[in-house]
Amino acid sequence: MTMTVAFSDAELRRRADDPAAVLMRDPRHPGLYFRFTEARPRGTWSLVVRKKWNRIGAYPDLSAKAVLAALPDLRMRLSADPEVGAAVSPWATLGELLSWYTDRMSRDRNLSDERKATGKSAIARHLIPRVGDMSLTDIRHGTLDTQLMWPLQETLSLEFVRLIFGLLVVACRQAHTLGLIPTNPMAGIKFSDFSKTKIKAKPARLRGVQVEGLLVQLLELFERDPQPAMLALMMLCHGTRIGETRKAQWSHISLAERAWYLPVGNTKTRVEHSLPLTGQLCALLLGYRAKQKVAGYEGQFLFPARNGKGMSKGQASAVFTGLGKGEWSSHDLRKLARTGWADLGVDFLIGEMLINHAMGHNVQAYIHTTVEERKRAALELWHGHLDQKGFALIHGLKDGRNENSGKPLEATEHKACEAFQESTIGEV
Repeated sequence: MTMTVAFSDAELRRRADDPAAVLMRDPRHPGLYFRFTEARPRGTWSLVVRKKWNRIGAYPDLSAKAVLAALPDLRMRLSADPEVGAAVSPWATLGELLSWYTDRMSRDRNLSDERKATGKSAIARHLIPRVGDMSLTDIRHGTLDTQLMWPLQETLSLEFVRLIFGLLVVACRQAHTLGLIPTNPMAGIKFSDFSKTKIKAKPARLRGVQVEGLLVQLLELFERDPQPAMLALMMLCHGTRIGETRKAQWSHISLAERAWYLPVGNTKTRVEHSLPLTGQLCALLLGYRAKQKVAGYEGQFLFPARNGKGMSKGQASAVFTGLGKGEWSSHDLRKLARTGWADLGVDFLIGEMLINHAMGHNVQAYIHTTVEERKRAALELWHGHLDQKGFALIHGLKDGRNENSGKPLEATEHKACEAFQESTIGEV
């Protein structure tokens, strides 16, 4: 039975405790209905137009005051086009929408901690201060250009401005998809509407001719302070990202299978990644583990922090601030590895697989055993090249180049594996 009431937030709070109050209407507003759900005091607003029930939104997210204020515009909209959505936004400003999206993003398990932190910072420091008070109905090219895009490009790189703009687009699109706003205010607005300048890739700041000097630097550091040197060496040898590398654990390393496994939670692409371990890397890892034990550490992390957890993003960045002295960054090591593979004739697809760039489903379906063998061959070629530049002095493996390693290397790896298992399997 439909109960007749005068809609207000106070009335709904009072009726929430009345089990007889389920479906209600207000004679002052024909066609407007409110129904309590089983999860009281929550409920649903609906507007009946031409015998069609149109869902407006959920209570208490959408208050009675907000629904009544939006009702005239909503009736006009549905009269013009009965098929248009009847949703009424619980937010009046862009800042409210962005606050909702920030909270949603913080609880998204599919996003990395770095991605969440970057998004949260961009919204809090740039979007909300500049357009947080902007009404959702005022979003258009002119207002965005004046209040957001043009001021941002004066002080920030165009690449970062595009990231900020992208967050705004995604937030509005998500809210519209979920029916939280009636229309998407960013629909049809593109980054290229504000800037025609092409964003160029940053030039590499480490080149092949610098490898020898870099390895001399890392050799000296490895003897004095192994951890920062090892972080750089793992990136140079495999082309991994700084976040993927610093999160490595000993349980991810298998000398028996000669592989380094990077779990889904550690990769930017959110796809499990594996990298073959060459003889040089097996020797390097064993030497590094021995240094950790001498220093009194037998925990699970390759790069532990003092608090017992893995190295943080800030700590890893500080390593390369000290190593590069502002002349190059951790990403330049990744670029150096990728360029080195190309210079040595490594197939483009194999290089992309090693570097763990995002690839389409069809390409991923192509991966099979022979590809893994080609990945291993590529890294053996690269590490052999690094040996000629001084890498052999760091890992200490004799005849470390794997072209003709044969049985002696297999025997070395078998012993290495046994030693490694003793020190790590018990910790998994």
